[in-house]
Amino acid sequence: MPRPSLLRTHPLLAALMATGLSLPLTAQAQVSPANVRALNTARENAVSLNGGLSVYRPAACMFETGTGGGSCLVGEDSQGFLFRFNGGVPGWQQQGIAPTVETEIRVSADGRSVLTIVHNGPPR
Repeated sequence: MPRPSLLRTHPLLAALMATGLSLPLTAQAQVSPANVRALNTARENAVSLNGGLSVYRPAACMFETGTGGGSCLVGEDSQGFLFRFNGGVPGWQQQGIAPTVETEIRVSADGRSVLTIVHNGPPR
């Protein structure tokens, strides 16, 4: 005996498909364009401060634009974005090498400029 189709046994699914709507697979908060700009500004500034990509790489969270910096984003308010992250030689994180630099940097609320470099030195 043939099994009934999924669309016949789940009318809501059939209705969603018929209208072209879909359910999100995961709920994700929207990351603002200013947050993405701030992340990029902070990362680029840290790379420059620490000698360039040939000798320094920031933590992987500084490349997580979809999460606005993930665990590297430690604060956001009307004054701007505060990022704190480690860095080290290229491949440090993937190879399990200890970081050699910790950077804490505040970026403007529009994400376009660095307001303060709180710390850029040995991990605290």
